[in-house]
Formats: sequence, structure tokens, C-alpha cells
Amino acid sequence: MHDLQKSAEFYERVMGLARTPDPFKDGRHVWFRIGGHEQLHIIADATDQPTRDIDVHLAFRVASVPDFMTHLDQTHVTYRNSTSSGHQTAGVRPDGVRQIYFQDPDGYWLEVNDAKF
Repeated sequence: MHDLQKSAEFYERVMGLARTPDPFKDGRHVWFRIGGHEQLHIIADATDQPTRDIDVHLAFRVASVPDFMTHLDQTHVTYRNSTSSGHQTAGVRPDGVRQIYFQDPDGYWLEVNDAKF
């Protein structure tokens, strides 16, 4: 990550993730719980800024995509569907799952959907 604190704040404020203890305690890592046994680790001092392709993304499930879209509007995060850039609309997959895409401060793509398991 180019700005660790900005990225950590994004994942807390926008994604609602909770930090977990950083075993390194070196100020270069922030860890988040993203599931029962899953974690997201963000690490400081990235030196490159490659182009990020929307086809490479991390997906999260929420109870309501429209409610999450409202949250993104309130936090001033621009989102789109998978095929249209610049449109703040949800896409609907052939199986009926609604989904939106947006980028974190470093340009990594995130998907939020309402898939039922």
C-alpha cells in the first residue's frame, strides 16, 4: 500500500472490517478479519502502481446491495457494475445476484454482492 493509514481507514470505514492484532508490530502491517478464519493483510511501502484489472478482485457478500450502495454514497465512494464505468448502478448476474464494483485507495478492485449460500 502506498499510504497504509489511508488504506486501513478505508477498510475500516467503508468496508466495516475490524482490525486484528498485528504480530509483527512494526508499523508496516495492518490485519483485518474478513471471515470466520480469513484475514486481509495490508502492507506499507508499495513501490509500483500497476494497472488494476476489474477481473482480478476480492468479493464480499452483504445482506443488501442497495443498502451498501447508500453507505458508499454517504462515504463518497464511486461504484459501478461490471460492464459500465462511471455509472452508479448495480449489475445483475444471470443467477439473479446483484453486484457492484469499486476500488480501494491503491486501485485494487472490490466486489460487493448479495449472493445467498
